[in-house]
Amino acid sequence: MITVLLADDQQLVRLGLRALFEASDGFSVVAEAADGLAAVAETRRTGPDVVLMDIRMPGIDGLEATRRIVTDPALAATRVLVLTTFEHDEYVFTALRSGASGFLLKNTSPPALLDAVRTVADGGALLAPSVTRTLIREFTAAPPRPLTPHPDLSRLTEREREIVALVARGLNNNEIAAHLTVSPATARTHVSRAMTKLGARDRAQLVVFAYQSGLGA
Repeated sequence: MITVLLADDQQLVRLGLRALFEASDGFSVVAEAADGLAAVAETRRTGPDVVLMDIRMPGIDGLEATRRIVTDPALAATRVLVLTTFEHDEYVFTALRSGASGFLLKNTSPPALLDAVRTVADGGALLAPSVTRTLIREFTAAPPRPLTPHPDLSRLTEREREIVALVARGLNNNEIAAHLTVSPATARTHVSRAMTKLGARDRAQLVVFAYQSGLGA
């Protein structure tokens, strides 16, 4: 059973999400929160597997709430999946750096949302394709900045460096496999090994490391 906490300042949104999860096998909604401070408090009280986090909420926003949750040692097993209304939300990059394990739009279909929660609960990361593009634009449109290569970059093989660069371009595992003429399973293995060597929490953080290290140029 995957336990879920719903954090959104709109009651109608919370009611809709609760109805979706309660009608689906394998999920349990353990709490709701209408603002950022309540989201943190309820997460600490209930220790859910996944927090569905809105960004724009009263008190502290979802970014700060996410940061407080992911930096709390007692909540190491809790993952945060951000839901937002805006495809080009200016908070995308900050949310991912704050520790969110996924970022989806509120127009995501119910089956896709359920799959996303399962993925995040299982330790994976999930980004809407448009969010990956937004993250990439954050780096490419910004003024040139000094590179800060990851200290473990030298641990990557040449193939793994190539894979990381493709991840930074927004390619998924199937697209990477087609680009390199390998199987999707092989591409997935290379991505996983690169994440392990660099200590990347998820695919989103791998993109950040790639651009900071100059692999996404």
